[in-house]
Amino acid sequence: MRRLLFLAFLLIPIALSPGLRAQVDDDDVRRFYFDTISGEYQATPIGVDDMKYIGNRYITHEDSVLMYYTTRIVQSDIDFYADFELVPLDSFFLKTYEINEMSVLGWRRLGADLLVKLEAEFPADKLRVRWRLYDTIKQQQFARGVLERSKVDWRILGHEISNAVVHTLTGEAGIFLTKIAYCKEVGEGKEIFIADYDGANEKQLTSTESINISPCFSPDKDELYFTSYMRGDPQLFKVNINNLEITQVAKYDGIVAAPAISPDGNKIACVLSKDGNSEIYVLDLKGRVIKRLTRHQAIDTAPTWSPDGRMIAFSSDRSGSPQIYLMDSDGLNVQRLTYQGGYNDSPIWSSRADRITFVSRTKYGRFDLASIDTSGIDYRIMTEVGQNENPHFSPDGKHIIFSSTRLGPRDIFTMDITGRNQSRLTRSGRCSNPVWGPARK
Repeated sequence: MRRLLFLAFLLIPIALSPGLRAQVDDDDVRRFYFDTISGEYQATPIGVDDMKYIGNRYITHEDSVLMYYTTRIVQSDIDFYADFELVPLDSFFLKTYEINEMSVLGWRRLGADLLVKLEAEFPADKLRVRWRLYDTIKQQQFARGVLERSKVDWRILGHEISNAVVHTLTGEAGIFLTKIAYCKEVGEGKEIFIADYDGANEKQLTSTESINISPCFSPDKDELYFTSYMRGDPQLFKVNINNLEITQVAKYDGIVAAPAISPDGNKIACVLSKDGNSEIYVLDLKGRVIKRLTRHQAIDTAPTWSPDGRMIAFSSDRSGSPQIYLMDSDGLNVQRLTYQGGYNDSPIWSSRADRITFVSRTKYGRFDLASIDTSGIDYRIMTEVGQNENPHFSPDGKHIIFSSTRLGPRDIFTMDITGRNQSRLTRSGRCSNPVWGPARK
């Protein structure tokens, strides 16, 4: 069973520095994967040793604490990542065998197949970390790197180390510097918030004292599109993440809702009711209609783009109850995808293009997250407690963020795409509509 690491926040008043360097040996890249059809998957056990100081001068207690918390960031990231499982250091093991410092062989005996070793130096006001990857079976180092940042950026540095480890082992970009956005009730309204992927560094983006919902990241810009009631009927707005400037994007009679930015960042699929019924349209980034995609007396809503931008999944009650449908991005070739479950809504397309996750009302009357192959086979329920809604995939397609009432108030949770390792991100309650931002290049 994985252990959740609860991280305290350390404030260190040192000036920001963007300095960063790294080097990695790429001669031993390993790849891990999910079998998403059968759901079978074996996590790779990895140990992360406590960071050691390798400099030749006296360091302060503050520096020692900094090493401790940076290590905890790396351990938490590795434990979170879907392909890995953190092997905790066993104090009973150390005491029994009278071990002062763990060796590679010692980690092997604890069950780790791989080991991350961290070594610290403190040049000027910076923290420099040398990371090394070991194969505990072969007892050999096979990758290494160096990363450096201002001490105040210890969290960023920890996430950068984790990203480097993930890239070395999988060949894929890590997600540990990504952002999440969500809605939170503030007073009588709902405001948009943003945070690190693990829920840290929460920041309020809107203060409109209105209802703001359905945030959506722009792929290439530091902007969030969202639907807001701040000027009456729900219309489309965007907020700049850096300066918090809010701009209205589209205004039409009726509603403008459920925005979804295309993978190329040039178009917005959304729901308009300007012609008397909720239909799906495609707009340009200035809010002008490019094309109307659906024409049906039923309610069509919740569009989501396929990763290549060639198809759109959406929800419609044209069969009598909400179900998931697919269509080409020009509105042609509409086909029904889901037949199990009497109420299916809020689809989101996996970045791997093989599955769609959505909200499904089960026979118990509970809203759960379900998943289905894009061919219409392998319908699976992924949650079993509380009311679960608003799914969205991580950029690597291996994790899902969602809202749930399983612990009482509605908060934001994450899980692997298999439904395993479900964990809580927010603890304030009244949170909903989470969305995962793109990986930074």
